[in-house]
Amino acid sequence: MNTLISEEAVIEKVLEGERIDKDDALELYKLPLEELGALANHRRKAAKRPAYGGRGNEIVTYIVERNINYTNVCNVYCKFCAFYRTESDADHYVLTQEQIDRKIDELVGIGGVQILMQGGHHPKLGMDYYLDLLGHIRSKYPQINIHAFSPPEFNHFSEVFGMSLRDIIVRFREAGLGSIPGGGGEILVDRVRKRIAPLKCSTDQWLEVMEIAHEEGLRTTATMMFGHVETIEDRIEHLERIRQLQDQTGGFTAFICWTFQPENVVLKATPVGSAEYLRTQALARIYLDNVENLQSSWVTQGPRIGQVALGYGANDYGSVMMEENVVSSAGTTFRLSRQEMQQLIREAGYEPHSRNNVYQLLD
Repeated sequence: MNTLISEEAVIEKVLEGERIDKDDALELYKLPLEELGALANHRRKAAKRPAYGGRGNEIVTYIVERNINYTNVCNVYCKFCAFYRTESDADHYVLTQEQIDRKIDELVGIGGVQILMQGGHHPKLGMDYYLDLLGHIRSKYPQINIHAFSPPEFNHFSEVFGMSLRDIIVRFREAGLGSIPGGGGEILVDRVRKRIAPLKCSTDQWLEVMEIAHEEGLRTTATMMFGHVETIEDRIEHLERIRQLQDQTGGFTAFICWTFQPENVVLKATPVGSAEYLRTQALARIYLDNVENLQSSWVTQGPRIGQVALGYGANDYGSVMMEENVVSSAGTTFRLSRQEMQQLIREAGYEPHSRNNVYQLLD
């Protein structure tokens, strides 16, 4: 097949709003970065045009939340993680309800609406710790959405508690869990997962948690951490698996991708730059035609590249994070205030608006 004709045909599919396949994605990946970005922006406009009373193209959203890592004890030893500790490490911890309350009080004080709560795979915390914590937060802070516990954590809970995934998810939902983050997705290709996190759940296990959550009425996000040992084909396969589940359930609210951070970790890989981040995000916007929202990853790329990403398919600037421990442990420590985030969005030509977990505007 003539490459030029193939590229033209794929570009036409994108412009006409047609679904692309894996071969199409490989062709798009070869395009000049600015051309791919323009196509992603075209798809972003099509996806957001109906939103917010027809003003979705003009608006970029963000959320005011706080990351809370309730424990750093973990027994899966991911090679890309600099955050985890074992119970024998002097700086291991499990937060008490009082410590978590203080963090949420600070969030409420700046008008926050959500906590993103994740931890390690602690081998000794029982069901009561989690149910009591969820019930306590829901009772004391009913205005705060609890966006918590990634699919690998739920698989870990299933093993430790000796319960089915569905039973755990239902009980957590009834206790106060509001939604589930897409952490632990990394690359949804088992060959890659076995190299970077051999003790973590498989691709199918990650997807099963999300499928059950969607069936039980919990919305979730989808993520991808790339730029380490995976191939371009692996990234596309990851997007395919997300798209397939979204076709089935419609439960993903957003997709977020970020790059591997190399400092203080066991995994040795050459990190990719901002251009590769923008290329991958743009490709994700085009491929994930059934996921309405894409978040810019300023946390790993920095505020300015996060701003540029708004022209490469992203319609959301992510979170005003009062606290971030995992990525910063691997050497990246960008911070933004609410005012700085609003200014960056305005400079990019959009209206900044805060939102909740399901992308309803709050201002």
